[in-house]
Amino acid sequence: MKINLNRLTILSTCLATLAMVLAPVAIAAPGAWSSEPVRIVVTFPPGGTSDLVARLLAQHLDADFGQKAVVDNRPGAAGTVAADYVSRQAPDGTTLILSNNAPFTISPTRFKSIPYKPLAGFSHIAYIGASAPGLFVKPATGIKTLKQYVDHVKNSPMTYGSSGVGSISHILGEAVDAAVGVESIHVPYKGSSPAIQDFRAGVLDSFYDMVVQNSDMIEDKEAVAIAIASPERNPELPDVPTFREQGYDVVIENWVGLSGPAGIKPDMVEKIHDTALAVFANPKVQARLVELGITHRAMSTAEYTSLVAELIDVWAPLIKAAGIAE
Repeated sequence: MKINLNRLTILSTCLATLAMVLAPVAIAAPGAWSSEPVRIVVTFPPGGTSDLVARLLAQHLDADFGQKAVVDNRPGAAGTVAADYVSRQAPDGTTLILSNNAPFTISPTRFKSIPYKPLAGFSHIAYIGASAPGLFVKPATGIKTLKQYVDHVKNSPMTYGSSGVGSISHILGEAVDAAVGVESIHVPYKGSSPAIQDFRAGVLDSFYDMVVQNSDMIEDKEAVAIAIASPERNPELPDVPTFREQGYDVVIENWVGLSGPAGIKPDMVEKIHDTALAVFANPKVQARLVELGITHRAMSTAEYTSLVAELIDVWAPLIKAAGIAE
């Protein structure tokens, strides 16, 4: 199985360039847009990156702008459970989704049919940013480099945990296996937290997840991060090398954004967009995003919608090559 990551690598580079050359997105009049509490639906269980970002957003919407917000975790079926639920809600701004790769750019190719339209069925409102996953192994293995990992797995296949079949961590696992020429054993979970729990308990040999999010495990020597799937090293963890610099051009990033059901009135979309961007312009919020390994970029609603459309096409060949498309 051969996976061509060129389009994804090119897109990642283009996004980085876009972040530098785009003029700052104007923030008109941030503030509350509904007298009712807003539900931010998350496609994964509590504890993962999406959940943490959603809770960060909800906290500051209330504290900074008086918009009550609660997080509603609805995991299952690679994010399609949550996406389907949100697509069927009233377009009044009271139900939003912390959008990400799983239901919007992976599931459309992975499944023969999904109960919602990833573009026409949603108002894609505000892009938040992207983080990079990586490969973690047990310190007891003695593995510290990707070459050592490859040599080990060729002789003794290892299990790896992911946040679910078709998730970005699963796609990365398959991409790495294909790139380095090994076959490891995939163990899917409903979210990254249970996978990490089993890794800590000794059930798993390795796992794929967002690297910076697991910095405590690295510092406490509970796990060794042998590679990160970002174009360059993350400044928060400068000692973790990229796959690319170890000889394999594997670049896969996980994006997050804020979306809602189709049909939200344009003035409300603008209000939600401007308020979300104001939250993420807060230095304290930006610092927390950095801790989570997320690079924030301000985009207009139109740019964000176009990005989702483009990523569906970018991910399609990766998913098919990984052999997980129905």
